[in-house]
Amino acid sequence: MNSSSEKGGSTTVLVMRLSALGDIAMTVPALYPVCRANPDVRFVMLTQPWPATMMIEAPENLVIETVDVRGDRMGFWAMWRLAGRLHEKYNFTHVADLHSVIRTWAVDLRLRLAGCRVARIDKGHAEKRDRIRGRRHDQLKTTVERYREVLCSVLPPRPLLKEGEQGPDTTFHPLLQEGEGGGQGDGGGLASSPIVPEKAAGERWIAVAPFSQHRGKEYPLKSMEQVIDRLAAIPGVHIFLLGGGKQEKLALRPIAHRLKNATSLAEVKHTLADELQLMARCDVMVSMDSANMHLASLVGLTVVSVWGATHPHCGFMGYGQSNDNAVQRDDLDCRPCGVYGENKCRYGDYRCLDIDPQRIVDRVTEVLAASPPPPK
Repeated sequence: MNSSSEKGGSTTVLVMRLSALGDIAMTVPALYPVCRANPDVRFVMLTQPWPATMMIEAPENLVIETVDVRGDRMGFWAMWRLAGRLHEKYNFTHVADLHSVIRTWAVDLRLRLAGCRVARIDKGHAEKRDRIRGRRHDQLKTTVERYREVLCSVLPPRPLLKEGEQGPDTTFHPLLQEGEGGGQGDGGGLASSPIVPEKAAGERWIAVAPFSQHRGKEYPLKSMEQVIDRLAAIPGVHIFLLGGGKQEKLALRPIAHRLKNATSLAEVKHTLADELQLMARCDVMVSMDSANMHLASLVGLTVVSVWGATHPHCGFMGYGQSNDNAVQRDDLDCRPCGVYGENKCRYGDYRCLDIDPQRIVDRVTEVLAASPPPPK
C-alpha cells in the first residue's frame, strides 16, 4: 500500500493514529475529505498493519505507512528512529497527531526539531470527566470532529472564494457505494469478496456484532441470543454473526449451527476489506459501542447500537449514525461511569445492560421498515 519514496510537493503532512481499531476507523471520515479538498498536499498516514487494510478507496494524495507497535520493541527511541527514516523518505512539513501518546510524542519531538509544525488532538478529558460525574449532560464534540480540527489546523491557508465560486467538497461519502452502482441493502455493482455470498432478491441481511473489548459495553450473550432468534424468525432475513478470536468463535458457533439462516464470520478467514464488503450489502447492523459500529459507518450501514456503561454523548457514536438508534437505559444516574467502558460496575451487576431484548428487535424492524428492499 506504500507509494514510492520519491519526495515532492511543498506540503507533506504526517498523520498518526496507531490504535485502537475503532479509533483508527474514525480517522477515515475526517481524513479522506480533507485529502480530497487539498489535492496539492501530500498526506502520509502512519498506523498499524491490520487496521490499514480498512483504508480502501483512499484519495490519490494519501499514502499509508504501517508500523507494528505491539509489545515493547517500539518504544520511545524506536519511534524516534522511525520518525527519522520516514522524514528522510517524505520530507514532512507538518504533523497531525491524532493519538497523542508517548509513542507519537517521540515522533512529534523528532520532527519538531527537524522544523515541522506539529498539532495534537485535544481529547477533551476535562469535559468528559464532567459528563461522567453528572456535571453536564450535553452532546460533546465527536472524535471525528476532533480529528478534523487537527488536520485542518496544519493545512496552509487558502485564498478567499470569489462571489459565485464553490469551495472543495468536504463531505465524507460512504465507501463501496459512490460510483460503484451499489448501495446499502443492494449487492449490485460492488466489488466481489470471497466471504460474501450472492444476495437473493428481496432478502434482508442483518449483521450482529455482539462483542466488545470491555465487559461494561457488552450486552449479555444470552439476551443477545434472544435478539438473534427473533430477528432470524423474520421471513427473508439472513443473519451474519461477527466476531474474532477463539473465544468469540466458540461462542458464536452453536448459534450459527442452530439457525439455518445464520452465518458466523468468525469461522471464515478474512480481511477488514472483506468485512466492509459484507457490511456494504447488509440492511442493518446490531452492534455494541465497538469497532464494528465504526466500520459499518464507513460504508453507510445503519447501526442499532447498544450502550451500557458508556454513552453516545461522550463523542464516540459512529459517524453519521443517529442517536435515535441507540438503545440504552436513561433511568440510571450511574451511567456513563466511564468513557471507554473499562471500569468495573460499582454495583457488580452491570445493570446498565439489563435491557429488554425486544427493544433492540423493535428498533431493528423499524429500520428495516423504513427502507424496504427493491421489488423482486
